[in-house]
Amino acid sequence: MLARRPFLVTAAASVLLRARRARADTPLNALFTRFADEMLKRVPERATSLGLDVGPLAELRGQLHQASLEAIAQDKKDTARRLAELRAIDRAGLHGLDAVNYDTVLFSLSVQDEANRMFDYGTGGARSPYVLSQLTGAYQSLPDFLDTQHPIKTPEDAQDYLARIGAFATLMDQELAVFKHDAALGVVPPDFIIDKTLEQMGVLLATPPEKATIVTSLLRRAAAAKLSGDWQARSLAGYKTLVLPALQRQADALRAARAHAVHSAGVARLPKGADVYRLGLKTYTTASISPADIHKTGLDLVASLSAQIDTLLRRQAMNDGTVGQRLAAMAADRKHVYDDTDEAKEKLIEDLNGLVAAMQARLPERFDHLPKVTVQIRRVPKAIEAGAPGGYYQRGALDGSRPGAYYINLRDTAEWPRWTLPTLTYHEAIPGHHLQISLAQETAKLPLIRKMDGFSGYSEGWALYAEQLAVEMGMYDNDPLGLIGQLQASLFRAVRLVVDSGLHAMDWSREKAVDYYVAALGDKRSAATTEVERYCVWPGQACSYMIGKLAWLRLRDQAKTALGAKFDIKAFHDAGLLSGAVPLDVLDRVIGAYIAT
Repeated sequence: MLARRPFLVTAAASVLLRARRARADTPLNALFTRFADEMLKRVPERATSLGLDVGPLAELRGQLHQASLEAIAQDKKDTARRLAELRAIDRAGLHGLDAVNYDTVLFSLSVQDEANRMFDYGTGGARSPYVLSQLTGAYQSLPDFLDTQHPIKTPEDAQDYLARIGAFATLMDQELAVFKHDAALGVVPPDFIIDKTLEQMGVLLATPPEKATIVTSLLRRAAAAKLSGDWQARSLAGYKTLVLPALQRQADALRAARAHAVHSAGVARLPKGADVYRLGLKTYTTASISPADIHKTGLDLVASLSAQIDTLLRRQAMNDGTVGQRLAAMAADRKHVYDDTDEAKEKLIEDLNGLVAAMQARLPERFDHLPKVTVQIRRVPKAIEAGAPGGYYQRGALDGSRPGAYYINLRDTAEWPRWTLPTLTYHEAIPGHHLQISLAQETAKLPLIRKMDGFSGYSEGWALYAEQLAVEMGMYDNDPLGLIGQLQASLFRAVRLVVDSGLHAMDWSREKAVDYYVAALGDKRSAATTEVERYCVWPGQACSYMIGKLAWLRLRDQAKTALGAKFDIKAFHDAGLLSGAVPLDVLDRVIGAYIAT
């Protein structure tokens, strides 16, 4: 039966049909096609993000995922069933990309299943133990999703948007039930995480409903599409009567839990806390590395990178104080900082676009394949900027109908001195996340399930490798302060190794972590606090960056040594990127095969 929206053979529908039919000629690929369909239906937001909520999946555009305890239990059963079905395929008979695809999906399902069997709390998996925080929960992600990813081109789109407003409230109540279930097991975020979460919820609750993003987005875009109807009144009614009360219920529950929350920052205090961190590291880095090894690696890198920065600072006649103190002095120099006004922030984004354009012209020097889809630079929404990361990337639609987006947090322009911005831009846009993710999405040979998943060790490692690649391309030859900024960014990721492992495996307090961070990097204490609190919610994620970068550099050195004069940087990049995102041990085999052939 067709969805209620007419089945139009749009560009997005064509992409979906090709993706679902692609290479379904073997049992493995038929299995992957079915898995992908199941996963899209389970998380309709993913279908929308990829531009696949069309044709036979059009009904998903008016839905959101379910987060009830019952849905989580079913997810665990589905993961175990998929894992068993995949293992029934004879791995020994697979070669080339089929073997890469098998190993990659096997890793994802295996880690998810291990976490599912290990923990009775959270939303399943090992990405975060807390269903509600400054970084988790529908309240902080859905408004921007609806505003930037849910399309409004037809009356049906607008109706689906209204349906999702109602589903948003249901989703928040389901999360609330999980939060209460977890609290009964002793799983409550630290007091300072609850405070930051309540701060963000308070911004949303205090915003006049008629000015809420959810309401204004539908009105603005329906008008742009020339859709008749009283969309503001209808969205406003749903927001006031459904969303705001559900959000208030979450805030009330958090406020009640705050009275009994502890200040301990790490996850070791939680039930099976050591396993939470072990699986968090495995999930995010995709490498087998102990917290002790991560801590030592971080300390060694902090010492090495600090020495390099010290040399460059002395060339700028900055000789007094620690490296962190001198970096702080550079950051505090007002000549390096944009004014903290909306006009200056618009100029900042304009300058970032200039950096992207300059890099775009240079990419053919190092890459044979470049993405077709463009990247847009946007501010992090004001409602969530208090707890959001400094920058992040949002992938575009598979058919190119929606570009990729690089978000920068402009809550305080003093957090972004001018000399730090090139490296952030190369990381989030090109040749970093946008190039890597878009190339994978545009690669026809990859099955859809491979385009739906990502691995932080691979992708964040690539983005850090891309930062260094910009140095090698000469992008800082006439920018000595920018080069210091690039090394500070590397130092930042080394500090993350020390702090993350300190928090979750060595009983560091939040305050000790912030002190170490500020001393090493010279960052503002507000920025350091936001970062450290991020690590408290996503144990292990912060380690994926540098662990991944070290893997990319090691494999490049390995290829250079093995191939000698035959080494071609463009071919190396093709080998590593066109196979899509993979766990790091699979990347080892991909590069090994490239060297052999």
